[in-house]
Amino acid sequence: MSTISRSAKFAERTSRLRASTIREMLKVTQQPNVISFGGGLPAPELFPVAAVAECTAEIMEEIGASALQYSVTQGIPEMRTWVAQRLATQMARDVSADDVLIVNGSQQGLDLLGKIFLDPGDHVLLERPTYLGAIQAFDAYQAQYLSVETDEHGIVPESLERIIERADPLPKFLYLVPTFQNPTGRTLSIERRERIVRICERFEVPIVEDDPYHELRFEGEPLPPLVSFARNGSVIYLGTGSKIVAPGLRIAWLVASDPEVREKLILAKQGADLHSGSLAQYIFHRFVSRREAFARHLEAIVATYRGRRDVMYAALGEFMPESVRFNKPEGGMFLWASVAGIDTTALLERSKEERVVFVPGVSFYPQRDVVESMRLNFSNAGEEKIRVGIERLASVIRSSAR
Repeated sequence: MSTISRSAKFAERTSRLRASTIREMLKVTQQPNVISFGGGLPAPELFPVAAVAECTAEIMEEIGASALQYSVTQGIPEMRTWVAQRLATQMARDVSADDVLIVNGSQQGLDLLGKIFLDPGDHVLLERPTYLGAIQAFDAYQAQYLSVETDEHGIVPESLERIIERADPLPKFLYLVPTFQNPTGRTLSIERRERIVRICERFEVPIVEDDPYHELRFEGEPLPPLVSFARNGSVIYLGTGSKIVAPGLRIAWLVASDPEVREKLILAKQGADLHSGSLAQYIFHRFVSRREAFARHLEAIVATYRGRRDVMYAALGEFMPESVRFNKPEGGMFLWASVAGIDTTALLERSKEERVVFVPGVSFYPQRDVVESMRLNFSNAGEEKIRVGIERLASVIRSSAR
């Protein structure tokens, strides 16, 4: 019997594809009594199950077969209008629904951007560290990476400018998560936001702004997205409904005001899946259009995650040795910790034995050259489990340091 499962049969780009550390970790979390700080999972008990059921019934009764039919690639008009209006409120300026493309989760948005911008060997500017899913998406198009330094206030403008000035050829785009960043939870300061946009505009390097956590603010004043400072379509914006409604609906959006970029994205999406699911779009739109109920839903998410962050932060201070440094993000779903002198990939293997898991920080560096950090998710586990899990993890760290 012949087989095609030989490396010579596959495209060269597949040699760079690797399993997601987070997806692989989900297998471990299926085991009983394992406390996971690993996946970036929303709290399932906050999913609007009853409301989604009601919205689905209403859509079936009012729209029926049309909601189950093929639709336009850009997304149903109602969804695109809602995205444009909500983003316009955040930006305090008009946003056109024509600029919006509904995608099958933000991850598809990243893949489409890689598809239209990247040839093998092209360079992408990334924060250091950056979102693992972005590295995976761009790896598929054989990208090379230029890492920009960050501090507690986000990406460092001087580092960005220096790297672009020295780059030959210029990088294809800068990718960043400016608000409650994944993995660190840091937020790019208001003083740096416009400066970052102006630097990239001066060198004609587009920005891909990934903003999945904007609505999950626990304290402090909301900051305008980078796209609000953009001139001439220099910032492409990614948003998602996964963190504010439910990830299983796979509703997310790309906003691109540059017509040439937008057209390329539409063509790339047509080749990928024709369009995002019509029924899911109608259900999502119906739910978020219940303004008061949706506002209460968001308030419940923010209150729950704020409480879980506070419990995790307090537990880290109570149980961890002094060698562990950690931050307190103002929102989002993640907290970042560094463990001096310990390779957290090896630490994870030991922590699994104590039934607690996290994501080693090395996964968020494209060069995989920093090994003493970890990402801790606080949104998915209840407060009691968070305390127990942090105490278990602290015990493993103490024993590993001996």
